[in-house]
Amino acid sequence: MNLDFLVPLVVLVPLIGAGAALVATRRPRLQAVLTIAALAIVVAISAVLLIVVDRDGAIAVQVGGWEAPFGILLVVDRLAALMLTISSVVLLAVFVFSVGQGSADGDGDAPVSIYNPTYLILAAGVFDAFAAGDLFNLYVGFEMLLIASYVLITLGGTEQRIRAGVTYIVVSLLSSVLFLASIAMIYGALGTVNIADIAQKMDTIPPDVQTIIHVMLLTAFGIKAAIFPLSFWLPDSYPTAPAPVTAVFAGLLTKVGVYAIIRTETVLFVESNVNVYLLIISLLTMVIGILGAVAQADIKRLLSFTLVSHIGYMIFGIALGTVEGLAATIYYVVHHITVQTTLFLAAGLIERRGGTASVLRLGGLLKAAPVVAVLFFIPALNLGGIPPFSGFIGKVALFDAGARLDDPLVYVLIGAGAVTSLLTLYALMRAWNLAFWRPGSDVEDHESPLTERLEEAPGRTAVQAKRANPRTMIGATVGMVGVSLVLTVFAGPLYGVAERAAGKVYGSNSYVQLVFPSGEGDTADNEGSAP
Repeated sequence: MNLDFLVPLVVLVPLIGAGAALVATRRPRLQAVLTIAALAIVVAISAVLLIVVDRDGAIAVQVGGWEAPFGILLVVDRLAALMLTISSVVLLAVFVFSVGQGSADGDGDAPVSIYNPTYLILAAGVFDAFAAGDLFNLYVGFEMLLIASYVLITLGGTEQRIRAGVTYIVVSLLSSVLFLASIAMIYGALGTVNIADIAQKMDTIPPDVQTIIHVMLLTAFGIKAAIFPLSFWLPDSYPTAPAPVTAVFAGLLTKVGVYAIIRTETVLFVESNVNVYLLIISLLTMVIGILGAVAQADIKRLLSFTLVSHIGYMIFGIALGTVEGLAATIYYVVHHITVQTTLFLAAGLIERRGGTASVLRLGGLLKAAPVVAVLFFIPALNLGGIPPFSGFIGKVALFDAGARLDDPLVYVLIGAGAVTSLLTLYALMRAWNLAFWRPGSDVEDHESPLTERLEEAPGRTAVQAKRANPRTMIGATVGMVGVSLVLTVFAGPLYGVAERAAGKVYGSNSYVQLVFPSGEGDTADNEGSAP
């Protein structure tokens, strides 16, 4: 049975849902139902595509019947199907969380009439970016999710959110300009923006021009992925948004940048000459990110720095330039999307129950909110790399792939990765200890070995009224913790999919033959293979 028609639906369904939600502006419950229905449909479609693609091979759809390289191309291989599936699950869970928050607090902080359709447009942009088969469509996907994120990050209109939103917008626009300039250079040199077509013709460009294009693309995607030193904007931008928005941003938006880097390095620039630089960047991203996390008192800001730090693991796997490294990266991306989102949702629950996200002003929550304590504790152990969780499996796989290269720089990265994992565990367990284990009566005494060097988040020192967490919010977080445990229990089959995805992703030959099955593309001279 031909299921190619399902591919465009992953983008069309949320767009149609956004239009319907906008029409139903004055009926908030109907808006919520429409949004949940749209996201649930995409979850089902993505799961079917993952099963079909893993069994029968990748799918390429020429939208509108225009043959490649002239039309809009959507490609779903194992990598894209994995990303579509996990991102749609995360978007659905976070939206359910936000519905619970909106029902409990009212809509003053996030107007439903704006929030719901904007959220679906962001989802459509994410899905389009994962399925894009040409650079311009990838750019369109980026712009869709970025425009929606501009609205979401400034919801509520507070001074702090507007200030953070301005920084986010300026940095994102810089990234978009670089990306668009890179596309213009490629089109000017090759007359195409189709990824498969570019892969065939890249050798016709002079090496120095290739290097310039390569660096420009990596810089544009590096800003979106928040790799060092292009990550300065993230810790000040993400924590200011409402908890559901922060969770989506942290879990997904940076991973779209990582996904774009994977496509760039494995299809367009197979014989990469920047791997050593990427290894150094991954080292700096890991170390500097986690050092920033250790110094934070605000839990959401702490998690933002760990987010930056763990992007370094993904860049490390890509920079290895091997199928094994890429397979480990793919698994780690899926793990990190899930666990980082879960931690930000749990942080939202902590902030509501304790009135603040600062560990300097939290205490005694183990008795007051034991369920929240567990919901933060499990993903914290997972992110810290404690066995047998998926974080441990992903890190061991990355280290094993690196050790096979017998390279001194890679061994330094492995050591740095191990230290980063330990510091991640330390920072998160310290936050858990202060927020949950420490008695509430000890909160006034800020001077202790655990707190004396911690930094407050700028402009967020006030303690708000403590509020109970609705069951919907807790249920959504429980669901995300369950997904993270599924990644552990079914690590074998999932890692098998990641390995098969990596085997097909590396090298332009498979990708070109998928897009040009009848041989229109001259793949004979451009057969890429994994190093």
